[in-house]
Amino acid sequence: MGKHVIVGAGQVGGRVAETLAAAGHEVVVVTRSGSGPDRAGITRAAIPAQDATAMRRLAEGADALYNCANPKYHRWAEDWPPIADSLLGAAEATGAVLVTLGNLYGYGPVDGPMTEDAPLASTGTKGRVRAEMWKQALAAHRAGRVRITEVRGSDYFGPGASDQSFLGDRFLDPLLTGRRAMTLSDPDIPHSWTYLPDVAAALVTVATDERAWGRAWHIPTSPALSIRAMAERLCDLAGAPGPRLVRLPEWALMAAGAVSPFLREMRETRYQFDRPFVLDSSAFTATFGVAATPMDGALKETVTRWRAR
Repeated sequence: MGKHVIVGAGQVGGRVAETLAAAGHEVVVVTRSGSGPDRAGITRAAIPAQDATAMRRLAEGADALYNCANPKYHRWAEDWPPIADSLLGAAEATGAVLVTLGNLYGYGPVDGPMTEDAPLASTGTKGRVRAEMWKQALAAHRAGRVRITEVRGSDYFGPGASDQSFLGDRFLDPLLTGRRAMTLSDPDIPHSWTYLPDVAAALVTVATDERAWGRAWHIPTSPALSIRAMAERLCDLAGAPGPRLVRLPEWALMAAGAVSPFLREMRETRYQFDRPFVLDSSAFTATFGVAATPMDGALKETVTRWRAR
């Protein structure tokens, strides 16, 4: 059994902590507030992730250090660099493998399915921030100073999905009770959706397998489905009326962004819903023998957890 330090206790970090603790590992969860799962095997530490000295102390003796932090959406440019520097420094000083939960923003708009060797060509602020974090970590790895890896998924769904999830409760509540559910764009455009338990499983997999180190991986993700197809299947599984989807007009999103920092920042990544957004995760499956949870099983569990809230 080993020691694992997880920064962040949200929809992914908390699940990773629970998974590792259940397997008998020593787990430390780091958040600014000291929150996190309350169970045997998990210690909670109230420390800002950008406190480099404290992070190095916590990471002493750790096998892996997981970056599952989630700064406020409109503060990425200010908050991510010091967090990334702190965690990279802690991994370098202690020898822990740095495992980062990334995303697809760094690629920017693409034509065709995204693979891990696609260029990080984003021109948006958030995409450039994530791309620079990865480039700095990869340079340190190639210089022999640290061992790193990163996993990237598409939009999350499933039990425990946050309010920011496009398929979270703000979508499920009206959808599964027969009311109108809002979509950001054409609901018939193919889109990849990554199941939250698969995200946690991928992080645990790459943390301890040296074949994963020194490159990024796409989290096992089922074939792309449109929002309408996802909504129809969710309604079928829940025994709900057929979906009533309403597209949010562009002007309405712009107006809402005037008072909501989160919605204002979504303008940068709107392209993900205005064209096919398809993730290729075949490299992960071929290397580690791990496939995505079948979509029907994932959606059934999503409905079950929604009902049990």
